[in-house]
Amino acid sequence: MPDPSRTVIRPFGFDYPAAFAAGRPPRSQAVAARLMALDPTYRRRMLALLRRAMQRRHRRVDNVFLHRFEEVKGGLGINVVDQDDRLLVGAYFSQEYAFESAALFNPSIVEIPHRDPGDGSIRFLLSLRGVGEGHVSSVTFRSGSWDGGDGLVIDTASGQGVPPRIERQEQGWVRLRSDDSEDISETVIFPILPSQRQGVEDLRLVRFTDHDGAQSVIGTYTAFDGSTARAELLRGIDVRTYEMRPLVGAMAGYKGMALFPRRIDGRYTMLGRQDSESLWLLQSDTLERWEEGVPIMAPRYPWEFVQIGNCGSPIEIDEGWLVFTHGVGLVRGYCIGACLLDRDDPTKVLARTPSPLLFPSGEEHGGYVPNVTYSCGALLHRRRVLLPYAVADEYSAFAVASVDDLLSVMR
Repeated sequence: MPDPSRTVIRPFGFDYPAAFAAGRPPRSQAVAARLMALDPTYRRRMLALLRRAMQRRHRRVDNVFLHRFEEVKGGLGINVVDQDDRLLVGAYFSQEYAFESAALFNPSIVEIPHRDPGDGSIRFLLSLRGVGEGHVSSVTFRSGSWDGGDGLVIDTASGQGVPPRIERQEQGWVRLRSDDSEDISETVIFPILPSQRQGVEDLRLVRFTDHDGAQSVIGTYTAFDGSTARAELLRGIDVRTYEMRPLVGAMAGYKGMALFPRRIDGRYTMLGRQDSESLWLLQSDTLERWEEGVPIMAPRYPWEFVQIGNCGSPIEIDEGWLVFTHGVGLVRGYCIGACLLDRDDPTKVLARTPSPLLFPSGEEHGGYVPNVTYSCGALLHRRRVLLPYAVADEYSAFAVASVDDLLSVMR
């Protein structure tokens, strides 16, 4: 469920409207001048109150505000020498933001490599799209374990939230760090690049195994700047460090792309919805450039007459590639179905569900966006599937099914 108590400290900026800006210094200079005109003793009391409030919810807040001061000091018009004053300036140019206060939905899930609890269960990483004030989307995480049946445990989330900072940019990649994150639930992928100004949306995670056996967690997501959406790639380095870059090419400028967990015929392979209606298969020699794609499955049944797309990366089973899909039908209702693709040639659709597997129930019709069930990924363990899914773009739930049962309802 959404949790308004979890917050991050993010940059805050302000200026005069254009019609009132001529002939006067920037507001940043005015604010800094007002602060420094206060009696030093009064400023120390302000800092003590600030620390008392912020340290209850955030770790190492002095570092956060000093870092923000370094970002804005060039526009202040004055030289601030004292460290306590620098902290106060940094705080004036920061804001506390409840990143999952309005909604927590569109989950994805991957097994955590090399983490075997020893009881037959597996550990997993769960990503969720959080929405806060201004409908800004970010990605937040949870961890947990699943035994393949009803034994599902979601670890308690930390009360901390740590936004990223840009560590370096190199050959198209942007490396980000959340230095103070001590648990994966504290790491928040908050919009930090211009392409993400309004949101980082619908991360689809996959545990990718390359041809040399190397494994990594990779995700595709939609970056939205308020007017234009584009596909971008996330590559995890560790709990605090990850890299992002835009996808390019004729097939890349679309939402909802999901990477296969390994190469097929030596090539990276993705699912997408390039024409906004059908399921497409894309292939490339690199992770970054996508030029080739073909439609492989068009709407056929009433629950998907408007459009179909994937609900996360394909899952490899003995019979082929199991793909959860979403279909849009009456009153823009989103339902979840599935299909089976050929393992060697995934352009071939072997079977699909004629009826939805999950659809909004009577209790789930209302919400932030009514009539929606949606997912960005599922997890396989012992021929059983754990599917986290969103309800009404507001909160998330879980469903469990056996692979055999899923295949039995396909045609």
